[in-house]
Amino acid sequence: MLIMALDGNSLAYRAFFALPEDMATSSGQTTNAVYGFATMLINLVKEHKPDGVVVVFDRPEPTFRHVAIPEYKAQRDKAPDTLIQQLGLIREFLDAAGVTWLEKSGFEGDDIIATLAEHSINNGNQLLIVTGDRDSYQLVRDPNIRVLYNKRGVSDYAIYDEAGIKERTGVTPHQYADYAALRGDPSDNLAGVPGVGEKTAAKLINQYGDIDGVIAHAEEQTPKLRASLLEHGERAKRNAEIMVLRTDVPVDVDITGLTPQPNMELTKRFFDFCEFSNMYKRFADVATKSGWSTQDAESKSVSVVSDNAIPDVVVADATVKEVVSLLKEENISLAATWEGEPGRSALIGIAIHTANNAGNVAWCAAELLKDAKVASAFADAQGVVMHDAKPLMRSLLSLNIDLTGLVLDTAIAAYLVDASQSSFSLASVAQRYLGSEPRSSVEASGQLDFGGDSLVDIRNVVGECALFASLLAPVLRSEIDAINNTSLYNDVENPLVRVLARMEHVGIAVDVKALEEIRHHLTEQVESLSEILHRIAGSTFNINSPVQLRKILYEDKGLTPGKKTKTGYSTDAATLEKLHDQWPEFIGPLLQYREMEKLRSTYGEGLLAEVAPDNRIHATFNQTVARTGRLSSDHPNLHNIPVRSDEGRVFRTAFVPRDDWSLLVADYNQIELRCIAHLAQDPGLVSAFRAGQDIHNATAAQVFSVKPGDVTHDQRSKAKMVSYGLAYGMEAYGLSQRLGIPVDEASEILNAYFAAFPKVRAYMDNAISEARQKEYTETLFGRRRRIPELRSDNFRVRQAGERQAMNAAIQGLAADIFKIALVRMDDAITEAGYEARIVLQVHDEVVLEVPKKEKKDVEKLVLDIMHQAATLDVPLEVNLAWGATWADAKG
Repeated sequence: MLIMALDGNSLAYRAFFALPEDMATSSGQTTNAVYGFATMLINLVKEHKPDGVVVVFDRPEPTFRHVAIPEYKAQRDKAPDTLIQQLGLIREFLDAAGVTWLEKSGFEGDDIIATLAEHSINNGNQLLIVTGDRDSYQLVRDPNIRVLYNKRGVSDYAIYDEAGIKERTGVTPHQYADYAALRGDPSDNLAGVPGVGEKTAAKLINQYGDIDGVIAHAEEQTPKLRASLLEHGERAKRNAEIMVLRTDVPVDVDITGLTPQPNMELTKRFFDFCEFSNMYKRFADVATKSGWSTQDAESKSVSVVSDNAIPDVVVADATVKEVVSLLKEENISLAATWEGEPGRSALIGIAIHTANNAGNVAWCAAELLKDAKVASAFADAQGVVMHDAKPLMRSLLSLNIDLTGLVLDTAIAAYLVDASQSSFSLASVAQRYLGSEPRSSVEASGQLDFGGDSLVDIRNVVGECALFASLLAPVLRSEIDAINNTSLYNDVENPLVRVLARMEHVGIAVDVKALEEIRHHLTEQVESLSEILHRIAGSTFNINSPVQLRKILYEDKGLTPGKKTKTGYSTDAATLEKLHDQWPEFIGPLLQYREMEKLRSTYGEGLLAEVAPDNRIHATFNQTVARTGRLSSDHPNLHNIPVRSDEGRVFRTAFVPRDDWSLLVADYNQIELRCIAHLAQDPGLVSAFRAGQDIHNATAAQVFSVKPGDVTHDQRSKAKMVSYGLAYGMEAYGLSQRLGIPVDEASEILNAYFAAFPKVRAYMDNAISEARQKEYTETLFGRRRRIPELRSDNFRVRQAGERQAMNAAIQGLAADIFKIALVRMDDAITEAGYEARIVLQVHDEVVLEVPKKEKKDVEKLVLDIMHQAATLDVPLEVNLAWGATWADAKG
């Protein structure tokens, strides 16, 4: 049988440095080494088809080699914390995947591999060693033991038998340790014989058999080599002794019992936690093809549909009459494709599938939408199912077709069932709930690329997407019912799809001239600051280049370096802030330059690039991005327009209503804090809100034990930071960073807060406890959020999970309230026949464009709906204002 033994530390290290370190989950856990390692394992098993797999790891304690030679590996820098953390995650992955892993105190992983190699030879098995460490070359023995050497990255390997080792090094595997000792091994801090490189070492070993023979014949060498061998020979012999891998490590392992037995549910959860969208499918395919017996935990969320149960799709062109007839049926699923970006480019066509039509799909070419009967049929269609429906709804609105009959968006439904998933593409959701996916493996929500222009191919792919949406519908309805989220979906999430589609279609008007003036002003500031920096530095340099900036700061000026990254000493904002007092005349303008340049490029240029021919910006609003339930935006990200600086706020002056209309801006006042007060049932907070007090002043008075009238501006600011920080699970360290104070002082402030409002602390603790027990949090409206981080063996990951557990119900409740208000607002405006329309949503703020004649009525409508969106033990307060620009209304 063939056993594959992987050097865990070596491969994890290679993966860590081969892949970007900014690969991380939404909670901040770095995952590049885990991703690379899992990819390696899957690909290796797929290619080499081993009967058994084992992974070995080094232990952190010193080994017998460190005891024998204190300088052994002493030069190595400590592994980065982000890599050390991931070694624990890799072990979690192996446990879930049912892969045996071994480590032994006092020995290195290579010694365990050598022991397994000895066992394999004795039992007639084959061992394939996968490593990036050349020490394993000495273990190769035909025909049993080979080395698959990882040369670089996660996919570049060379396989060596005895002939391969001889060709690679010039010596046999048996001679490798002596050869390595002669030439030295810098990676292990073991010096060789000076003047002896690889070629000389190989020549000497081949001529004299081993290192003892080489030393014995030192007198026969050139004077320089003779002197080196005589002076350093004994050290080389000592090194050779410890380079020989041990074959007697006391590990209890049955070579015949190394076939992986994965727990597929745990493996899936692990990949979901790491937010690897396609890794589970790849792993499951390899497990199936390898014939591994699996241990499935019970799960209600997977309904496996075999490929044989999915009918082949047959797509046929539909006539106007056929489209109209199909759209009158009760259960319809639709999918579409565009010439470019979904919802933002011309439609190519729409696939229509009905529940009783097996694999038969009708193709409605975009041309047919111009027919009044077809347009009317889409507008009147009921019982419509789609995956990621908003782009098609937005496109139809541009054709004056308002599709109102959506009953299930399978992407939104999957998000509501489990928002912790990393992807809600059709392929991911289908694989998750059906155990299969469209054979085309093309996502319905993205531009379709077929490597050609075959309309037949396009029709088949889109038709398959419509079929899968239809198959997913009953499964996801059942999942939503199982978690009692039917009302939340039907009353909030589903109608919100159309509200957002209408917002995207309408867009918000922009004063292009004002935007251009803002950009021009920022460009002038950037150029002025550039001149100042060049003059102070004494040379012209690229201010945006970390390499050039690093030279000026640390080499030319000689400033004390801050933290070090892989590429050198850091020049990030936090480091520059710490260096400010060492060179204020340069670093002050540099920080200003960065702020101005970001505003110029991201917003000055970025917003202008998004202005459509109608002089409006049509952003995209997302329902499935934030795990808390909150909405986000992109294309552009209007949620991130700066509001804390004057230079940032000025961008709002460019957002305007249509001529002779006004902008109404309404937002919830301190919604998160009101949610905390209600959920915690803290009498101090509840009474302060009910009394209409300045909550930050009241909080500061309690925290700092002063009378409300004696609260200072600084105390109020600190209390405000604590209150809002708690809504996001912030702890003492985060507060210290925000306030620029020591951690112990921040801890004292937090403790004082919890002493003043004890039920808040009790609520936070209980939220974590319940989330651990249930494996999810839940809002008052039933919105669940799974927090897989709470199950991690990694302390830092668990801490992140605890912070999420503390704020999930708070943020989720705030999101629910705002979404309810948004849906009711749109319904009321439509029902009343008003011309007013919602044009923008940012956090807890909604912006409407209203004709003057409707101002009074719409103001009352908005206030009433927002106040009544939920009934809490504290009042919901709404700030509302009118303006000729967004900035005026926020003033």
